[in-house]
Amino acid sequence: MRVLGINAIFHDPAAALVIDGHTVAAAEEERFSRRKHGKRPVPFSAWELPEMAARWCLEEAGLTPADLDAVAYSYDPALAEDGTAPWEELRTTYARRAPQFLATALPGLDPDIVRFVPHHAAHAASTGLAAPFGGNCAVLVADGRGECGSYLAGRYDDQQLVRLAEQRLPHSLGLLYEDLTEHLGFLRSSDEYKVMALASHAEPVHLDLMREHITTTGDGGFQIVPIEWNTLAKAPDGELLREHAELAASVQRRLEEVLLELTTWLHEQTGERRLAMAGGVALNCVANTRIFAEGPFDEVWVQPAAGDSGTALGAALHVASGEPLAPMPGADLGRSWSDDEVEQVLKTAKVVYEKPTDLAAVVARALADDEIIAWFQGRSEYGPRALGRRSLLANPCHAANLERMNDVKGREQFRPIAPMVLQSRAHELFERGPVPSPYMLFVHDVRPEWRDRIPAVVHVDGTARAQTVADDPLLERVLEEFDRRTGVPVVVNTSLNTAGRPMVDSPRDALECFGSSPIDLLAIGPFVVRR
Repeated sequence: MRVLGINAIFHDPAAALVIDGHTVAAAEEERFSRRKHGKRPVPFSAWELPEMAARWCLEEAGLTPADLDAVAYSYDPALAEDGTAPWEELRTTYARRAPQFLATALPGLDPDIVRFVPHHAAHAASTGLAAPFGGNCAVLVADGRGECGSYLAGRYDDQQLVRLAEQRLPHSLGLLYEDLTEHLGFLRSSDEYKVMALASHAEPVHLDLMREHITTTGDGGFQIVPIEWNTLAKAPDGELLREHAELAASVQRRLEEVLLELTTWLHEQTGERRLAMAGGVALNCVANTRIFAEGPFDEVWVQPAAGDSGTALGAALHVASGEPLAPMPGADLGRSWSDDEVEQVLKTAKVVYEKPTDLAAVVARALADDEIIAWFQGRSEYGPRALGRRSLLANPCHAANLERMNDVKGREQFRPIAPMVLQSRAHELFERGPVPSPYMLFVHDVRPEWRDRIPAVVHVDGTARAQTVADDPLLERVLEEFDRRTGVPVVVNTSLNTAGRPMVDSPRDALECFGSSPIDLLAIGPFVVRR
């Protein structure tokens, strides 16, 4: 069965292709259009389909739209209720007409093969049916909203979703966090990770109040009483103050507590050892670690594209669930270029480049010399994290590199940067979080004896969002060579982009980023471009 998954309705439009139960391609529209998140997350933009991402998925598999057996759209307008939000009627109208829009965008597509998949069922399938452990598991989805709800808890039994609890709007952990994000002057449905980072800079002085306003109900759900943010901290006037960090810390801590209560309830209901999570709330890596370290499940897996982009894959897996499904092979599901194609781009750009005999050694030497490296290798990542395909690399041994990297990217200085570590060495440096941790979706405590050795990647609370590296020979060689030179098996890894721009995807994107930023060396395929 050949199923194309589509996410378009809220934000982060994306497409994914599943063939005979195997995920073969997945990509976000932003990587093609070069618009961050593909579009602004407003309800009247529901018609902005991931046309370029969908066409690429088909081309990657050598298919035409007429070859598809089904198109899975990750929203079911029949389940929506008018009046739950501004523009709701307009949004559902466009969703109902999605088959016709898709047929126009993908000539040859039969609109009758489009199937609507409930939004949270798509989120659930993106993790429960894609998890590497396979088989039955508990599943938890928490985000801003779907058609008329914000949360789902259940389990997968023989690839079939069994719903055990759902939470209807207006109660929503995701919308609560989005509201706080907006109050603090950030872009909602985009900058929630900034609030999570800010929360580490203060104590949760309003935690008692948050416990009064955000409560679990004992049956797998929760209730939220609206919070007047201005009574706790007025919206910032150009500068973030301690009171803003205290508010962020209070909401963050209560979010963690509620998720622990919900996962404990879910474990009691299912008896499963393994938990799979998705939805935008599942991108909160601080909460994920508390669930792993303090919760009742032995294994916790989070979909690397846990936000709405992942529902494209989830919708496709949901529709394909009548046949055996293979676990998601990894996050590297996007575009790639051959060495010849990369070299042609370099020649067209008329840049000076070289092809070293040992690329890993060249990059490791540059990192040891405290140079910043743009790293462009293989297929691009699906989801919001750079995982060693489209990355900026740096030396973690110098504390000043935190400020330096944030300056390169044009980011706020309170935001941390992450370490990439050899999986075989991770336990020497990090604790509490899970290992392996290939998707940067958990934080780890940095062992005290290592904090002064890798200060650039240690957050103010002593944690780091570590990515473990295995089964990637080239990247492992870089880490091994860097370790041989410095005695440190870690390098800084952050996304290859600048603030407000999507992650680099194509060789042209890489050259543009390299040319406009104070990056010292671009390692692109087997080639090196120097400043």
